[in-house]
Amino acid sequence: MSLVMTSSMQEKRNIILECALDLFAEKGYVNTPVRDIIDRSGFGTGTFYKYFNNKEKVLTVLLDAFLGQIIASVNEFFAKEKNLYLRFIESKRAILEVFIQNEKMAEIYSRVRGTDGNIGQCIKDFDDRFIFYLAQNNEYGIHSGTFRDVPVLPIACATLATINYFVYKWIVMKEISAEEMISMVISFHNTLAIGLFEPEHHDRIYGEDYKT
Repeated sequence: MSLVMTSSMQEKRNIILECALDLFAEKGYVNTPVRDIIDRSGFGTGTFYKYFNNKEKVLTVLLDAFLGQIIASVNEFFAKEKNLYLRFIESKRAILEVFIQNEKMAEIYSRVRGTDGNIGQCIKDFDDRFIFYLAQNNEYGIHSGTFRDVPVLPIACATLATINYFVYKWIVMKEISAEEMISMVISFHNTLAIGLFEPEHHDRIYGEDYKT
């Protein structure tokens, strides 16, 4: 039976999530025990476990909210832009802008990747949902006759891998700026689009519809 939330309960839950987000960013997810989250929140142990079974559940909720922001940002862009070439390219900018607006979450996401056990499962669930969403958008391009009829899963995986790589270089390694990160991801997808789009639609790539 799910817990019915009052406004007061929702506020307490949000405070716990905010404290966990800060601590995960400051100390690292692995190095943050539940006790630290409880102490930072100012609530008792029972309050924490009323809303979360464990630390992994906290991470899952944070990742769910993060992915929700990414999807909402892309959907908002799609509602305004109907050109499928611009959708394919510029939706990646919309995704990265969510990472930039949520630096703490971007760093947590990047640092916990590849971790074994329950943490790895949290990230896998996030990635699987993200890839499914990207693949659906690519399917739309194929069904409209704009994209070549190619397997959509490898393209979606390539998009996610490219985003993850450049986000890591930006937020963890500090080797590139946010602007450089966006430029590199856009450049990759510009090149990918040449092979993805049907030849009769190449005017969208080489013509006036899009300029870098």
